[in-house]
Amino acid sequence: MKSPIAVVVLAAGAGTRMKSALPKVLHPLANLPMVAHVLANAAALKPSRIVGVIAPGATAVAEAFAPHPTVVQSKPLGTGHAARAALGVLQGHEGPVLVVFGDAPLVTTQSLRRLVAACGKARAAVGVLGFTARDPSPYGRLIVEGGELVKIVESKDADAAERAVDFCNSGVMCIDGRLIATLLGAIRNDNVKREFYLTDAVRIARAAGHKAIAVAGEEAEFQGINSRVELAVAEQALQQRLRQAAMIGGVTMTDPGTVWLSADTKFGTDVTIGPNVRFGPGVSIGADTVIKAFCDIEGVRVGRGAIIGPFARIRPGSEVADDVHIGNFVELKATRMGRGAKANHLAYLGDADIGTGSNIGAGTIAVNYDGFGKHRTVIGPDVFIGSNSSLVAPLKVGRGANVTAGSVVTEDVPADALAFGRARQVTKKGRASALRAKLRDRAAAAKRAATERSGKN
Repeated sequence: MKSPIAVVVLAAGAGTRMKSALPKVLHPLANLPMVAHVLANAAALKPSRIVGVIAPGATAVAEAFAPHPTVVQSKPLGTGHAARAALGVLQGHEGPVLVVFGDAPLVTTQSLRRLVAACGKARAAVGVLGFTARDPSPYGRLIVEGGELVKIVESKDADAAERAVDFCNSGVMCIDGRLIATLLGAIRNDNVKREFYLTDAVRIARAAGHKAIAVAGEEAEFQGINSRVELAVAEQALQQRLRQAAMIGGVTMTDPGTVWLSADTKFGTDVTIGPNVRFGPGVSIGADTVIKAFCDIEGVRVGRGAIIGPFARIRPGSEVADDVHIGNFVELKATRMGRGAKANHLAYLGDADIGTGSNIGAGTIAVNYDGFGKHRTVIGPDVFIGSNSSLVAPLKVGRGANVTAGSVVTEDVPADALAFGRARQVTKKGRASALRAKLRDRAAAAKRAATERSGKN
C-alpha cells in the first residue's frame, strides 16, 4: 500500500507589491482566489491532510482554506520557518510531504504527482520541481551531478559557473515525512537576511547521507505572483489553459483569445462560442448550444440546444431550459426560461418565470422592483407578450394568454385571456400640417431670440 501524501501550503506572505488590502493569495484568477487553485490541484492527489500556513490575523485566508486546518507563522522568518510551523499538524505522518506555495496557482496536479512518484522511486529524502528558464537570473539554481540534486544556490550567491546553469528552482518540494521534522529543525538562519530557507533542506539531507533529486517541469507552470502585473500574466496563462481544455472537450470557439472563462465553467459537447464572450462563476452550458458574440453570462445553467445572443446578459440565479432563445440586448436576472421559450429582442426579465413555449416581445420589461422589494412575474406556458409591454410584479399571466403590444399590465391575466393595458388612440384628420407649421414658427422665433441676445452681448 502506498504511503499517504500530506500537503503544506505556504500562504503567509505579506504581498506588499500587490499594493492591496486584500491578502495576496485571495486575489482572483478565473474568478477563483489563487489559493483555491492551489488547494484544488493538491486535493486531486487525495492527500491524507492539507494544512495552510498563514500570517497572524489572516482570518479571510483561513476561511479560504476551510475545511482544511491552518497554522500561524508567528513572524516572517523565511520559508523554512513557515514549513516548520506545520509540523504539529503533520505529527505521525510518515508518507511524502509536498510543500507548495499559495501564490503559485499554475502548478498542475500532474507535476505534483510526478514529483511524488519520482521521490518514491528514487527513495529520495528531498525532491524539488525545477524548470529550464529562459532568463534564469532571478532564480535559485539546481545543481545536479550524476542524476542527484547536490545543492540549491540562490542567484545572488552563485559563482560564474553556477550562474551559467539554467535549471532553476520552482520552490515546490517533496520531503520524506519520516525525516521532515529533523531536516526542518536543522535549518539555521546564519545568512544576511537572518531567515530560515527551506532550500537548505537539500544540503542538510545530503550531509546526513540521504538522497535528493530534481524533477523537470515546464517553466509556464511555476510563475509566482507578486504584483498586479504578474497577476495579469497568470490570468492570461490560465485562460489559455481553460480555453484549450474546453476545445479539446468538444467546444468550438471562433476567436478563443476573446473568450473569458471561470475556473468552474462547464460545457457540454458541440457548444459554439462567438467572440468576446465572458463566463462568470457558476455557469453550465448544455450540449449543442450556441453563444453568439458579446454575451455576458454568470450564475446560470443553460440547457441543450439554446441560442444566446448576440449582446445578451444573463445574471446569477437564472435557469435557461432546452431550446430557449435569448436574443440581442436581452437581460435575465434570477429568471427561469421554460423549454422553447423565446425573448429575442431588447427585453429585461428580472425575477420572472417564463413558461414553456412562451414568446416575449421586443421591449418587454418585467417590472420587478417597487423601490422597497423585488417581486416575481409568473408567465404560464404558451403565452404571447406583445412588444413594449410592462409587466408590473407581482403578476401572474395564465396559460395561453395574450398581452397586446404596448400594454402596462398590473393585474393577473387568466388563462386564454386577451389583456389590454394602454391608452386609447385618438386620430385627428388633417391636423398634421397645422401642427408642423406651428412647430416650425416656434423654432424660428427661438432662433431669432437667440440671435438678438448674442448681438447685445
